[in-house]
Amino acid sequence: MCLVVLALDQSKRFPLVIAGNRDEFFDRPATRLAWWSPAPGEAEILSGRDLQAGGTWLGLTLKGRLALLTNVRDPSKVSPEAPTRGEIVPMWLRGDLPFDRFWTRVAVSGYNGFNLVAADFAEGSCYWASNAEGLPRRLDKGLYGISNASLDTPWPKVQALKARVAESVEAAEHTDDLAESLFTALADREIAPDDRLPSTGIPQDWERALSASFIRTADGSYGTRCSTLVITEKINKRLVTHVFERSFSATGGLALLRRATLKNWPPRHTAGSAYGHSESSPVADDSRWGDLDDAKPKRQRAHGLLRSPKAR
Repeated sequence: MCLVVLALDQSKRFPLVIAGNRDEFFDRPATRLAWWSPAPGEAEILSGRDLQAGGTWLGLTLKGRLALLTNVRDPSKVSPEAPTRGEIVPMWLRGDLPFDRFWTRVAVSGYNGFNLVAADFAEGSCYWASNAEGLPRRLDKGLYGISNASLDTPWPKVQALKARVAESVEAAEHTDDLAESLFTALADREIAPDDRLPSTGIPQDWERALSASFIRTADGSYGTRCSTLVITEKINKRLVTHVFERSFSATGGLALLRRATLKNWPPRHTAGSAYGHSESSPVADDSRWGDLDDAKPKRQRAHGLLRSPKAR
C-alpha cells in the first residue's frame, strides 16, 4: 500500500477501521481480493495478490492475524537485488511466531525500506515496525496514518485522510454508510501545494502527482490500483468484519467492487481461554456490494479488541 489510516478502538460501534490505497504501475499484474493459500494445505489468506513477485500488501486470516505494508520512498537506498517486500505480509499471516521473534528475522533480511503493521487479535496485539527506523512500536487504541515515510509523518494526504476517517467513524450509523464515506475520502485527487510537498529524492513533478490520496500520473502508467477497507462493526455484542476492495483500471472506467463478510471476527482474547484457532465455513453473501463468499469463524467470546500491556 501507499497510504493507509487505522482507527483502533476509536468507536464502540466500529472498533477496527482500516482505509488504504494501493498505488502501482498498471502493467504489473495482480489479482483482486479473494481467498487463496500460499501453499497446499496452508490456511487461506484473504487479500489481493501481486502476480509478478508474489505476496500482497494487506491481508488477514480467520485465526485473527492481519498485516499491511507500505514501501518507504528513498531512491538512494534501493537495492535491485533485495528480496520482494510483498512476501512479508504472507509470512506473518501464515506463521505462528510472536511479533518480537518474527521481527528479529525480518529486520535483518535485506529488504528495501518498508513499514509493517502486524496484528494478532487472538493475542490482542498490534505493532508497527520499519526497517528504516528503530525499535517496533506497539499500537494501542488510537488513530494512525502511514504513507511512504514513517508512522504519522505529517504529509498532507496522511493528515487529510486521518481527519476524514475520524469524522466518518464518528458520524456513521451503519457499515455501508461508513464504507461510502471512506471510499469518497480515498478518491480525493487534490494535489498538495509545492510548499507542503515532501522531499523524498524523486523529481518534483512526481512529488506533486504522488501527493494526492488518489493518484493518476499524466501518462496513465501509474496510479491507484485499488482502495481497501476493513470495517469491524459491533452488533448485539458480536463482531462482524467487512472487507471491501474497489479496484480501478488505467483508463478510469467502471470501478469493480468486492466484499467479504466475516462473522465473529476478529477472534479476541478472553482471560483464561485458549488462544487461537478459528474454524470457518463458507456461507452465501447476498450483499449488493460484492461477489465473494462470506467466512464464518467459530464463535469466540470478546472482551476488548486490543489487550493493554498490563493485561499480559
